[in-house]
Amino acid sequence: MPLFAVICRDHPGKLQTRLDTRESHLAFLDAQPGVKLAGPLIENGQPCGSLLVVEGDGLTEVKEWTAQDPYNAAGLFASVEVIEWKKVIG
Repeated sequence: MPLFAVICRDHPGKLQTRLDTRESHLAFLDAQPGVKLAGPLIENGQPCGSLLVVEGDGLTEVKEWTAQDPYNAAGLFASVEVIEWKKVIG
């Protein structure tokens, strides 16, 4: 099954949205069987986005469940990119 990188960038000034939605976001990710790695992107000591590596049947499937992420639904993300990724090291 292919791997995908999900790269999300937050809207500036939305840290409180991230904090308020964090628990539902984490519960959502826990319910997704294909999530291999996930965590925030950090800039100047503050979260500014998210990076996930997920396994899925295809690009469309991963984009569909990414759209249901509570962070996305809360309007946190300014952009979301989903691209196939190939693990080489690690």
